[in-house]
Amino acid sequence: MTAKPVIPTRLARQDVEDEVTHYVVDEGSEQAALGFITEIEKAYERLSKRPNIGSPRYAYELDILGLRSWRLDRYPHLIFYIEREAHVEVWRVLNGKRDIPTWLESNDDETP
Repeated sequence: MTAKPVIPTRLARQDVEDEVTHYVVDEGSEQAALGFITEIEKAYERLSKRPNIGSPRYAYELDILGLRSWRLDRYPHLIFYIEREAHVEVWRVLNGKRDIPTWLESNDDETP
């Protein structure tokens, strides 16, 4: 299988820039910002090679055919993307704790 290029939308690029700014300015940590960039790069590389590994959960919740999400390992962010024929289109990179509504994160069908 050939890797597909990962192409972030303008909004996804802005999401990443905003998070880098947040880590540098608000958190005062260039190390966290650099770690976040590294995690994004690793995730994009993984999605390039295996675009089907993301979860389709939000596709059902939001009724967006083909939408998948991939959670970063070391940061609370989710990458939302759609696999196209010739590339992987990243729609958004959102902070799961701050940007995702709690009703989307809840698992009402799970029993304790």
